[in-house]
Amino acid sequence: MIIIKGGALVCPEGLRRGDIALDGGKIARIAASIEPGTDDTVEDAAGCWVFPGFIDAHTHLQCWTGMDWTADSFETGTRAAACGGTTTVVDYATADRGVTMDEALAEWHRRADGTCTANYGFHMAIAEWGEDSAAQMRRMREAGVSSFKTYLAYDHLRLTDAETLQCLECVRDLDAVLCVHCENGDIVNELQREVLAAGVTGPEGHPLSRPAEAEADAVSRLLYLANIAGAKVNVVHLSTRLGLDAIRAARSRGQQGIFVETCPQYLTLDDTRYLEEGDDGFAGAKYVMSPPLRKPADIAALREAVLAGEVDSIATDHCSFNLHGQKDRGRDSFTRIPNGGPGIEHRPAVMATSFEGQLGPMELMHLMSEGPARVFGMWPAKGRLAEGADADICVWDPAARWTISAATQQQAVDYTPYEGLEAHGRAHLVYVNGVLAARDGEPTGEKPGRYVERG
Repeated sequence: MIIIKGGALVCPEGLRRGDIALDGGKIARIAASIEPGTDDTVEDAAGCWVFPGFIDAHTHLQCWTGMDWTADSFETGTRAAACGGTTTVVDYATADRGVTMDEALAEWHRRADGTCTANYGFHMAIAEWGEDSAAQMRRMREAGVSSFKTYLAYDHLRLTDAETLQCLECVRDLDAVLCVHCENGDIVNELQREVLAAGVTGPEGHPLSRPAEAEADAVSRLLYLANIAGAKVNVVHLSTRLGLDAIRAARSRGQQGIFVETCPQYLTLDDTRYLEEGDDGFAGAKYVMSPPLRKPADIAALREAVLAGEVDSIATDHCSFNLHGQKDRGRDSFTRIPNGGPGIEHRPAVMATSFEGQLGPMELMHLMSEGPARVFGMWPAKGRLAEGADADICVWDPAARWTISAATQQQAVDYTPYEGLEAHGRAHLVYVNGVLAARDGEPTGEKPGRYVERG
């Protein structure tokens, strides 16, 4: 067995001092003190928090986005995730138009199986709706996919409102969750045209073409559709106060089954980043992601919502592209800059640092372990420290001090939006299925990640 001794255990019922034993990929025992046997491996966790492994339920790894392949494969992305303390990711498999969900799921398995350091599951993104779509969704549910995704933006991905309603009705019948990218695609398309016509071609044009109102309109529309269908929905990467207001309004009307996700970038970085020049005058392209970075007032509102318990999970929307050789292909038009940014490795450190003194270990556990496990059908096997639960563990050293830098990261991308941030706290030991996958931000070389069938 592996015995982690003397740590502060972050358990569902609260904090406790004690030891935890891992055996056969499960948590075998939790006690005030566990006496090791002669063949046991002992790790000292004194001064550390022992978390259930963190879960990132929004990633795009080894993915063609219509412009380019993402920089991170499942191999590099899950390795980076584990080095930061994340033991499970839920990635977006995408059934593009003309591709069945069965074919998409098989392709994502081909990309991921046998390559992963962290565990992995899949949402199924649906880019078109047809007579056979409901039957395909039922087959996905049988294959352990308990969540789906649709878009209200991007012409090659979005469904109509009527199609979205049909999808929501199927989600309801399957007791699944629909994740939705909430931006009004028609408004975005028109504003992109107007911004470019005004001569704004650089990265600063990106947020101008995707205003807060476009998000709020789509969030409100989604929630009314979900209410009609009686379906559960997850509003992904919430970025604005106006979008938050729409969620609050629906909840105040008594609507149930609304889950909210936001990301570290929308809690820490504002839209002045698009004006960064860097060495070649194009550094602002690093922050071209959708939705875009917002105003300080939006950041403040979302942070207040996190502290108030209105947010169910913190994910990354990790979708990495290199600044040089990928994003810089859009020098003549911000619309040709591949959308997305990296974050899979640094999410726990950014959250622990930026909310230091505001979120304690229990709150961090709820946002990054228990919350996503419950929303996405992995609880109680994952997201908690309990005997019989999966041995996905992050031993976190809150006293560690280190600087986030692209030069030392595991992510296979040439920048990080958090460059130079002095992080307070670090994943000291990370176990995936009871196997030590990372120590102090460095991988051990093991690849114990397995596919997660979700209920």
